[in-house]
Amino acid sequence: MNDRQRIFLVVTVLFSLVLASAIVLVYSKHQSRKLFVELQQMKHQVDALNTEWSQLQLEQSAWSGHGRIERIARKKLLMVMPEPGEVVFVKQ
Repeated sequence: MNDRQRIFLVVTVLFSLVLASAIVLVYSKHQSRKLFVELQQMKHQVDALNTEWSQLQLEQSAWSGHGRIERIARKKLLMVMPEPGEVVFVKQ
C-alpha cells in the first residue's frame, strides 16, 4: 500500500466519521426538540388539571354548605329543630 492509498483511506475514514457524527447530532437535536414539545404539553395539562381541581373543590364546598344541608333536611326529610325542652344532653 503506497502513501497515496493510505492518505485516501484515512480521508475516507475521517469523512465517514464526520458524516456519522453529523447524522447523530441532527438526530439528537430532533429528539431534544420532540421531548421539549412533549414537556410543554404536559405542563399545560398540569395547569388545566390544577384549574379543574380548584373548581371541583369550590363545587364541593358549595354542595356541603350548612345552609344547603339544613334546607334539604327540612324539605326532603321533614326534619325540624327540636324545642329547647326536647333536647337531652348525654354526659359520659
